Amino acid sequence: MNTEHSPLPETQVVTSISRVRGYIADGLRYWEPRRLIFNVVLGLTVVGDFVVHRPQSWTKLTVDTILGLFLLAVLANVCYCAAYAVDLFVQFSGLHAAWTKGRTVVLIVGTAFAAVIAHFISMGIFTGN
Repeated sequence: MNTEHSPLPETQVVTSISRVRGYIADGLRYWEPRRLIFNVVLGLTVVGDFVVHRPQSWTKLTVDTILGLFLLAVLANVCYCAAYAVDLFVQFSGLHAAWTKGRTVVLIVGTAFAAVIAHFISMGIFTGN
């Protein structure tokens, strides 16, 4: 009896690659346009905290503060990419049809969570001593 694993037939490999590419393309088509919504919500959160805490917030606005906010914006966008891991996992599980509604829930909850974090960080920046 031969215990070696036989390679997958070429057609099966091509089908698997096509399936993966389709899932990735589907994820990109959904998540990337919505990244703008995510960034606008976070931006409005920070600007709102800045406006609410005027005039003290003006004294906290330095080059270092702006660079720190830029760094936090980049990190928030890196965290946004976690949605891709969830998206691919669910698509591979065979729940693609149900996932179309689940994506919206993940977007709303994730954006709200990020906005709360942005609020507390910007509040600390603009009101801290």
